[in-house]
Amino acid sequence: MWGVDVLIERPSGDAIARRLIEICGPEFTRPSGAADEVAGAPSRWVAAPPDVEGVSAILRVAAEHDLSVVPRGAGTKIDWGATPSSSPVDIVLDTGRIAGIWHRPEDQLVVEVGAGTPVRSVQSVLERRGQRLALDVPSDGATIGGVIAADEAGPLRHRHGTPCDQLFGISYVDAAGVLTHAGGWSAGDNTASELARLLCGSHGALGVLVSATLRVQPLPASRIWVTRPLWTPLEVPNLVLDILAAQLSPAAVEVDLLAEEGAAPARRDAAGRPLAGTLAVLLEGGAADVADRVRRLGNLLDGQETTSAAPPPWWRRYPFGPDDVALRVDVPLPDLPAAVYALRDAVGEPVPIRGSAGLGTVHAVLPGKTSPHRVGAILAAVRNVLLARRGRCVVIAAPPAVRGSVDLWGDVPDLSLLRRVKQRFDPAQRLAPGRFVGGL
Repeated sequence: MWGVDVLIERPSGDAIARRLIEICGPEFTRPSGAADEVAGAPSRWVAAPPDVEGVSAILRVAAEHDLSVVPRGAGTKIDWGATPSSSPVDIVLDTGRIAGIWHRPEDQLVVEVGAGTPVRSVQSVLERRGQRLALDVPSDGATIGGVIAADEAGPLRHRHGTPCDQLFGISYVDAAGVLTHAGGWSAGDNTASELARLLCGSHGALGVLVSATLRVQPLPASRIWVTRPLWTPLEVPNLVLDILAAQLSPAAVEVDLLAEEGAAPARRDAAGRPLAGTLAVLLEGGAADVADRVRRLGNLLDGQETTSAAPPPWWRRYPFGPDDVALRVDVPLPDLPAAVYALRDAVGEPVPIRGSAGLGTVHAVLPGKTSPHRVGAILAAVRNVLLARRGRCVVIAAPPAVRGSVDLWGDVPDLSLLRRVKQRFDPAQRLAPGRFVGGL
């Protein structure tokens, strides 16, 4: 039998635009602009469906005409991760209208929230009820869906885990346009199903999130930050291990290491000694209980601490800007200084490092002007040091020239398994193609 190549004619841009307008309305469908790039890749249309049915309809159109789709919330992390392998992206699916608190059972401390809802809006509503989500992500304006899609976490991850750890359930629309529910309080689950967890950190490459059911907790009556200066990164492991061993139940343990360490002029303490940075501990709970734990922590820190009802200025802030090379380093706590010095040695000078010292998860920054070749060499050197320490160094954001020239992930465990996951969820490679871990 003779082989025959079948050519499928793609519809015109006007035809696709008409379909999107039918679904979303003319006010919520438009040609893309420069601000609608996805990690450096241009896009063709932006469509904001009015409801979950609209999300399904858009994905059915995409399936019918083999169009690529990238979901977007507030766009605070749209430059994170890899550039889509399909460029231009056909449709940026804006979830901003898929918003609101959808369900809050009175007898359970959970809440179902539309994916396009800003985190701060949810917190504002819950605060009036004396409650909160234990989410304090650094991205200002981030939506619930965007936070879960990136599995972005702030300092509170130390005690409460990442957004994925706080999921009870999730609803998403798959690549064929079918609405699917995974986990959920109504099924009697107290944690999200494995299916729901797969979508955490997937950057929209496995499905379009439309809602999430998350754990709610009472607002703490008292919050006190205890800070202690650091004169060398070598102090961090022992200090943190002592704090954890003292059973103080900290809500967060963060470190801020300065780029000025060893440089002139360096920041100095009152005695004139150069500072390497600051360790900060957040204690939460009842007023009397917190006061007691603050006292015990002060005894542990030998009077070198400072207490405040307000966080330090760097708290819940990334050390990098939009034009920098942003790195995430995950390493066991005892090996955190090795990672810090490996970065310093590879770069040739100290670099800013900030993050959850208690978990060994920190962010570092390289200047955006660093050449792709130089960034690649730095990554290779640091990853070589981390390999023997069961650590990883991942590029989470970078200028386009760097992003397209370096290995963003390094060695990815179980890449073959992730490839099967992508094939299962999105066999035609239409959802955020190339944005999944390992460039899948």
